[in-house]
Amino acid sequence: MDTTKFDFLKGLRNDRFFLLAGPCVIEDETSPLFIAETLKSICEKLDIPLVFKGSYRKANRSRLDSFTGIGDEKALKVLQKVKKEFGIPVVTDVHSAEEAPMAAEYVDILQIPAFLCRQTDLLVAAAKTGKTVNIKKGQFLSGEAMGFAVEKVRQSGNDKVMLTERGSMFGYQDLVVDYRNIADMQRFEVPVILDITHSLQQPNQNNGITGGKSELISLIAMAGIASGADGIFMEVHPEPKKAKSDGANMLRLDLAHELLKKLVRIREAVIA
Repeated sequence: MDTTKFDFLKGLRNDRFFLLAGPCVIEDETSPLFIAETLKSICEKLDIPLVFKGSYRKANRSRLDSFTGIGDEKALKVLQKVKKEFGIPVVTDVHSAEEAPMAAEYVDILQIPAFLCRQTDLLVAAAKTGKTVNIKKGQFLSGEAMGFAVEKVRQSGNDKVMLTERGSMFGYQDLVVDYRNIADMQRFEVPVILDITHSLQQPNQNNGITGGKSELISLIAMAGIASGADGIFMEVHPEPKKAKSDGANMLRLDLAHELLKKLVRIREAVIA
């Protein structure tokens, strides 16, 4: 993996991975700062490069009455505040070509949601901002097929691209992780991330609220690190049961330190 083009990965040790973590969505103006401060403290102790994650708006909720955000500009300014106050890069999702230049004014990495990974206009618009583009693999695609998404970004003049594995559809209401996808996507010479928490979603539930198996977070994470993922992605919250989105598959913030310590030891053993 060539880390020289990614500012936040410069100095990444061979026996380390990087972390994208934060709440599913920006719920208010204060809790993201607490989450970011906690994560930064943990990652500094463990020498793990950190990117703070938060969606400024949730555009893919099942029900019309589901929480979608506190307002685009307001949420983006919260992400910008996290960046300035704690000196860490931030990432957020964009859902249309028009959103890309707007979000790029506030964040370091633009993330393409899995369902939108084949949307050419969106990929090109994200690439043309000059920001790093993290493309989530569609739940309906193989790792090998993601090479076309990578090329769309590169051919648009941007070689700062990453890929994220987040599970494959298994029936109508479940996902499975095929760890072969990590190696398949690394062949494109891009950093490959494993999205732990979204891989444990149980979408399309009859009540319109996405379920999840958060008790398997540690299992999926350990297998991902042992499989050679360059980075991991996980959503965390101080009280997942009170989270306004994806609470069923999020990691409780106070469990992050022990999990990350375990993952560091596994990576060190694998590299050795």
